[in-house]
Amino acid sequence: MIPTLTDQPGAIALAAQIRSGELSPLEAVDAAIARIEDRDMQIDAVVVCDFERARETAEALDGQAPGEDRPLFGVPMTIKESFDIAGLPTTWGHEQFAGNIAKRDARIVQKLKAAGVIFLGKTNVPPDLADWQSRNPVYGRTRNPHDTSRSPGGSSGGSAAAVASGMVPCEYGTDIGGSVRVPAHFCGVWGHKTSWGLISKHGHDHPMMAGGDAHDGALSIAGPIARNADDLALLLQLTASIPMRASGKRLADCRLLLVTDYPDSPVDAAVLGPIEAAVAALEAAGVRVERTTDLLPDLARQQQDYMKMLNIALARGMPAPDGKRATATDWFDLLDAQARNEAAWHALFETYDFVLAPPAPVLAIPHRDERVFDGTLTINGREESAAAALAWAGIATFPNLPSTVLPVGATDGLPCGMQVIGPRWADLDCIAAAKAIGEVLHG
Repeated sequence: MIPTLTDQPGAIALAAQIRSGELSPLEAVDAAIARIEDRDMQIDAVVVCDFERARETAEALDGQAPGEDRPLFGVPMTIKESFDIAGLPTTWGHEQFAGNIAKRDARIVQKLKAAGVIFLGKTNVPPDLADWQSRNPVYGRTRNPHDTSRSPGGSSGGSAAAVASGMVPCEYGTDIGGSVRVPAHFCGVWGHKTSWGLISKHGHDHPMMAGGDAHDGALSIAGPIARNADDLALLLQLTASIPMRASGKRLADCRLLLVTDYPDSPVDAAVLGPIEAAVAALEAAGVRVERTTDLLPDLARQQQDYMKMLNIALARGMPAPDGKRATATDWFDLLDAQARNEAAWHALFETYDFVLAPPAPVLAIPHRDERVFDGTLTINGREESAAAALAWAGIATFPNLPSTVLPVGATDGLPCGMQVIGPRWADLDCIAAAKAIGEVLHG
């Protein structure tokens, strides 16, 4: 069973209550504020509060008749701290940027406000969004609502914790190394890593570049977090830069590939158990799932190229710890390798509809003082490189593929998720397949 912490409605259901007159926008906002004030003392997810402006916005909406262009009319939500909201700080977890007040809204914030969303504030991140924990010197440590001795993940850990605990119905995060998928997995909620380039990250700039209108950056994407698939799909459609349409293909007609072996990145039994049980349930329902194929790209080479590109992108080309600096030729060689890798995945998806995989090799990890990737993870009783665990993020990140994480079970009370990876631009199909899988597993 998947542990659930709230019976609060999702975004679409809450919007329906407001539309029907069961709740006013102000009542919805006040209820969300009350939940944050009640629950966040133990979790520390919502670290930038904007309650007064949220109530003013809600009061202005009361009595209005929402049109079809505002499907989330009156729905309160929060967003990852690294996105700009005019008048609020954007620090990326650094004390030196505590006074960096955004002058305008990020593009995603603009689009969601236009759809009727009321923002209550922003949620916690690690410094530079570079950890599977969400702790920093500005706002402290966010705790997993399922077990406060453990991490909610990162870098969108505050986002997932706020959704899982029922403080807000939905969120928006970013992902380059599993930063949407791992928090969804650790916290037992739904998350979607979008196809690279689908969602504009305008207004998601490091404070050192604030106001510079930086490019979106290689590999990094923005993606929604929610408690159900339909909310993910709506959030995606409201923020996508191009129109999206699902194929409508039934799960029963799909051919799936399960990947649980990745060179040098073993998966703990606590993760494999729920995933294998979920796959067994799918097979019992008549869904075709295969475990081997000659079509997979060279995953060891993919991981090597992904880590090179990831490190260069995060450092913006500055010298590595060994003092070496990537050249323009190095970067273009990586772009060529990425294009070849994407072509190999495209060929695989001519045979398979979706690939199933773990979002991470472990469940929610105990808190630690150092950055996760600078140490090890205990996997099946052995200490393994934590950096190697990024392979399960890179499996979809390097080839620019969409991936939906849905909760599939639990081990010792800790949630476990599973990735549903599909062809590039098939984002809504991934979400629809994940929804269908969830219906098989949980009715």
